[in-house]
Amino acid sequence: MSGKKSVFTFAKAQLSAFLGGVLDYIVMIGCTELLHIHYTVSIIISGTIGAVLNFSLNRYWTFKDKKADQSPVSSQLIRFCLVVSGSVLLKAFGTYLLTSGLKIDYKISRLIIDLIVSLGYNFILQKYWVFKKTEAV
Repeated sequence: MSGKKSVFTFAKAQLSAFLGGVLDYIVMIGCTELLHIHYTVSIIISGTIGAVLNFSLNRYWTFKDKKADQSPVSSQLIRFCLVVSGSVLLKAFGTYLLTSGLKIDYKISRLIIDLIVSLGYNFILQKYWVFKKTEAV
């Protein structure tokens, strides 16, 4: 993949993650503040909802390649669910550690952890494992 195309793919992945993340963050706050669900459980609920948007954007926009066939959606969905499960657990645990250990508000802790997990975990696994291109035969 060329450097320019790689940067463009990275930018699209970050926009997709941002949109999924905004939905995720709003649902987390709603669950915590309005429904009085503990923020770690709210992260699991909201992460699942945000993941649906993120998967759809990544499959059909970010990592779509007209020159190569994509893996079947079921194969990608299984890999995506594994990545999202790890991501949600990292976000819930990391947010809990920052909030409890450093006494940072959960909303701020969540933003810090999201940035770390998005760049250091989600993008890499989605690009090179979940949405990995398979060459057309």
